[in-house]
Amino acid sequence: QVQLVESGGGSVQAGGSLRLSCAAFGYSYSTYCMAWFRQAPGKEREFVSAIDNDGSTTYADSVKGRFTISQDNAKNTLYLQMNSLKPEDTAMYYCAADGRILPCSWSWTEYKYWGQGTQVTVSS
Repeated sequence: QVQLVESGGGSVQAGGSLRLSCAAFGYSYSTYCMAWFRQAPGKEREFVSAIDNDGSTTYADSVKGRFTISQDNAKNTLYLQMNSLKPEDTAMYYCAADGRILPCSWSWTEYKYWGQGTQVTVSS
């Protein structure tokens, strides 16, 4: 049973930083994509960033240069370092994983496993 548990969300002012974590339990794929998505109220879930088992990363244009995705394989943990946060980054952030899709998809429908989400609120 695969379980993804996010943490690290919170409220910050514009220009601030947060680091999200996603601990993966029971996940043993040798090839995989792990990704961050976000969803603001009234909006569709959108791709933020992804990383595969080789460490290759991809970012949405809206976060490129501000967010950094990384992973600690020894801890089975995915991270998202978010700098220079903007009010438009406010959303529920979700961790997702799948062992079948390479290169990493930007479509949330392609991911099998999901965390419960962690809220990020950026005030102006």
